[in-house]
Amino acid sequence: MKTPYWLLEETLLENNLKTLAYIKEQTGVKILLALKGYALWQSFPMVAAYLDGCCASGLHEAKLSDEKFKKELHTYSPAFKEEDIEEIAKISHHLVFNSPAQFKRFAPLAKAYNPTLSLGLRTNPEYSEAPVELYNPCGIYSRLGTTLANFDEGLLAELDGLHFHALCEQDASALEKVLEAFEEKFGHYLNQMKWVNFGGGHHITRKDYDVEKLIQILNAFKTKYPHLQLYLEPGEAVGWQTGSLVTSVLDIVHNGIDIAILDTSAEAHMPDTIIMPYRADVRGSDEAGEKAYTYRLAGNTCLAGDVMGDYSFDKPLTIGDKIIFEDQMHYTMVKATTFNGVPLPSIAIQRKDGSVDLVKEFGYKDFRGRLS
Repeated sequence: MKTPYWLLEETLLENNLKTLAYIKEQTGVKILLALKGYALWQSFPMVAAYLDGCCASGLHEAKLSDEKFKKELHTYSPAFKEEDIEEIAKISHHLVFNSPAQFKRFAPLAKAYNPTLSLGLRTNPEYSEAPVELYNPCGIYSRLGTTLANFDEGLLAELDGLHFHALCEQDASALEKVLEAFEEKFGHYLNQMKWVNFGGGHHITRKDYDVEKLIQILNAFKTKYPHLQLYLEPGEAVGWQTGSLVTSVLDIVHNGIDIAILDTSAEAHMPDTIIMPYRADVRGSDEAGEKAYTYRLAGNTCLAGDVMGDYSFDKPLTIGDKIIFEDQMHYTMVKATTFNGVPLPSIAIQRKDGSVDLVKEFGYKDFRGRLS
């Protein structure tokens, strides 16, 4: 296939899903796919066989879940627009508001459109150990969720559940501490609720994640509040280590260091490598200087900082060589852009039998259609 392309491996995806299914079996929690982190809908038939539904961050994600996943749909947004409420309410099962003001404004309207809708409010437990402040939902001055000081008890008669999201790529020990803060602030309301959503950021499928500790935490919480249905919303954990971004070397230039220009872009196709930032793993490479030949890998845009990093290889790179960036299924295609007119990578799926299907290609019309 022509590069660049994302390649999802079904076997790896199913391994992650089996881990999530095990947690469901051991605890009775429901697990939703967070579409903000992973939304390769061609894989939804497999995902839906293991998970209970999706959580959406607005109308478009909600419609994708309704059309392609066809199970439970929970929709939350920092702020809803009135013109979207009817469509969202009609297809959602849970609707979670970010503030008491949004709840008061839109909850009656949403219920009129869908009387069976379960209404929730996102809370801010004001505790987090998120490793990067940019991704800290409970950081200072956060707009995400209602603090206890701003909680409106007048909503309790209509509230079915509470939601919080305070994690970012973290282990069960971080959830344990967040739960302590959540219970301290909002625990006295839980006997009046039907459900609690523990949000996302649970790095459940990471090799060193303590799955048994998570099960213990969830079961202990259920013992205290046996009437509550609990939800988790992993996104990254679903797509974690399930596929790669395959690229090619277009040119090699030298300016104090050998620089390999690729047919992809960190800025356009792997934005978190710049925003978070983090260093993506490259198959067959090591840190600069560890192997015989070191190259700076760079993108094919005019942005000076469109650089993936410095990597070393056993053999010198040549024009046309494949450079494979590992773990590129989550927070990549959902964030990718056509900046500078660089085409989006194609999307391919390696089936469990080893065959590979090219399921989507992008071209000039995709670039043009975004702009007018």
